[in-house]
Amino acid sequence: MSKITPLRFDNPLFVAIDTTDAGRAAALARAVASSVGGIKLGLEFFMANGAGGVQAVRSAAPDLPLFLDLKFHDIPNTVAGAVRAVAPLAPALLTIHASGGPAMIRAAREAAAEAADRLGIATPPAVVAVTVLTSLDDTDLMSVGQRGPSGDQVLRLTDTALAHGAAGVVCAPTELVRLRGRFGAQPLMVVPGIRPADAARGDQKRVMTPAEARSAGADVLVVGRPITGAEDPAEAAARIAGEIAAAELTGAA
Repeated sequence: MSKITPLRFDNPLFVAIDTTDAGRAAALARAVASSVGGIKLGLEFFMANGAGGVQAVRSAAPDLPLFLDLKFHDIPNTVAGAVRAVAPLAPALLTIHASGGPAMIRAAREAAAEAADRLGIATPPAVVAVTVLTSLDDTDLMSVGQRGPSGDQVLRLTDTALAHGAAGVVCAPTELVRLRGRFGAQPLMVVPGIRPADAARGDQKRVMTPAEARSAGADVLVVGRPITGAEDPAEAAARIAGEIAAAELTGAA
């Protein structure tokens, strides 16, 4: 069976390309390829363009890892089948919802490893579990019957995800310090809700700057609109990458 090794990226900045326009997505990927560490394609893009659209974007930036953010959440057998279906795209990262429960998490992890073996892919997709969406706060959780505060719910879901085979979790940057303190350096921490100091929050409620999130222990920093909505996406990506690099140099000094 394919060996599961912890993923770490030299450049932690992943650009979230959220559009239904495959041509625009490819152009954005090409424009920022020299500054980012990977590309994230999500449900909006995948539903409009399918696997062929993903391949087209990958061709525009062939050296960048793919984060396929489809947030699978269904019965275990269905999720396993979905993981097998997207495995030929060779994503480095693949998301499920931690709230799908232990059996679903195990099914996703096992399907990723089995599909990689069958396809001859050396490193299976790292299955990472979404804990609490960064668009939700404590009031939102209460409205759907989940126990707050949000940080406690993230901790519970992370416990479940890691205990049943997830390589890591997707969490808000504000939860990083607590999760690293509890689970150590090994689990992969994928962090959306990243906003440069001069950027609008949009619909994100639990946010942090790129430098702050990296310092707190993020392995992957997901940045969308501050790059893709900028007048010059290439310049915006380079500026954010530079901010992260400068913070890391300062921290190492």
